[in-house]
Amino acid sequence: MSGPTVLGIDFGGTKIALATATAGGRLLHRRTLETRAGDGARAAIERTLTAARRLIEETGEHPVAVGVSTFGVVQGARVVLAPNVPGWEEQPLPHLLEEGLEMPALLDNDVNAAAAAEVRWGRLAGVGVGLYVNVGTGLGAGIVVDGRVLRGANGAAGEIGYSLSSPAQPGHAAGRAPLEEYASGSGLAQRGTQLLGRNVTAAELFALRDDPRVAGLLDEALDKLGMAVANLAIALDADRVVLGGGMAAEPSLAARLGASLTAAVPFPPEVELARFTGDASLMGALALALDAKPP
Repeated sequence: MSGPTVLGIDFGGTKIALATATAGGRLLHRRTLETRAGDGARAAIERTLTAARRLIEETGEHPVAVGVSTFGVVQGARVVLAPNVPGWEEQPLPHLLEEGLEMPALLDNDVNAAAAAEVRWGRLAGVGVGLYVNVGTGLGAGIVVDGRVLRGANGAAGEIGYSLSSPAQPGHAAGRAPLEEYASGSGLAQRGTQLLGRNVTAAELFALRDDPRVAGLLDEALDKLGMAVANLAIALDADRVVLGGGMAAEPSLAARLGASLTAAVPFPPEVELARFTGDASLMGALALALDAKPP
């Protein structure tokens, strides 16, 4: 095999994905670990280190760096906001991985990582100012300027799930993420379940759009999402908005967002679907590894 390889690790809510790849983004080998309910944060990291060492040994590859994608807000070398995973905020992930794997490590949140993959190999390559909007179980955005993903002063740039839609609305200080509660896959599923009196997923809600109750719920959610993205596009004067996440495949989402941008933004950005879908965060971890590797 010619050229260096890199290792990517994606810590997700239900699984941990690992992969090696070439500098051109060609996947070589991958492994998946299911998360265990009884595992604490450190136990999950130790299992991941063991799996990574085994992957390297079995394939005979020698990655030069590891990139790490994780849920939560990443500030420096730590996750500082991951309220749904006890103990995760206390773990110095890059240090543990650098020490355990003996290679440089670079960490970022899953949405920023996916944006980095789109910058390096996907729909944001060569774009001056772009937005990667992830609409899945959660909701977030990656902001790209001149080929770099902006992280913000506290690593929280693009956390649009906390966006308000009215001045008096309870926000982060009240333990709320208003836009995420309305427009994410989990938020839609929860509200749809309450509306219909039975468990439904976001995908099922889109399939039930002929029901006026469901149509009203979806219209409200997409209106609020469109307003948030339009405001961000106005502030940044974006060239392109790229949609990713599990809900991006729903045709009405891109069309509705495009209409919101056309109506509100003085110079409307084009809207495209992301190149990477199910593997977005893992591909992002590999893109981070390339940024971390020695020159």
